[in-house]
Amino acid sequence: MKLPSKEIERKLLEDYDFVVGVDEVGVGCLAGPVVACAVAFDKVFFNKTHEQFDRLRDSKLLSARQREKFSEELKKEEGLRFEISLSEVGVIDRINIYQAAKLTMLKAVKALQLKEKAMILVDGPAKIPGWSGDQEAIVKGDQKVFAIACASILAKVYRDKLMTEYAERFPGYGFEQHKGYGTKLHLEQLTALGPCSLHRRSFAPVAALL
Repeated sequence: MKLPSKEIERKLLEDYDFVVGVDEVGVGCLAGPVVACAVAFDKVFFNKTHEQFDRLRDSKLLSARQREKFSEELKKEEGLRFEISLSEVGVIDRINIYQAAKLTMLKAVKALQLKEKAMILVDGPAKIPGWSGDQEAIVKGDQKVFAIACASILAKVYRDKLMTEYAERFPGYGFEQHKGYGTKLHLEQLTALGPCSLHRRSFAPVAALL
């Protein structure tokens, strides 16, 4: 599969001080928060060669070990900074998962507190509501654009660790394995134990057990 390109960022940085990649994880889960990451890159980053990122791609196409390695390498880099935000289950159930995901993206971008001219590149077909600055939505952006792929990795690693921590508080559901997604194991344990406070009551498999 073709690797994400840096061409869009390099071109945009001719006119912008920062390019920001934004992605979310956890939209399809039955339990746990939705998490978003916004990663801001400046010209310094793209003026360097980064052999350690040669195979970096969308988080869904990497193993957990590969994601963690890339995440640690990204955190070491000068010329980029990132923010992670989340929306808990209560918010998801109140405003729906789509709105919660967009709200979480907006919070992550705002948390960067960028004063300079920036272009926001968002994964998916829709822009971030409420963001007044320049932005572009890119379908399958996590597979096409390096900055968005980086955001997907940082968000995924953060959320996976969070769900592993939740597994200790809510034993028996297997959160450390499936991270809240609707796997066979999760559905079996959800049926056997009933929903916990981490489950999204607005999602059909959970609602059916209430």
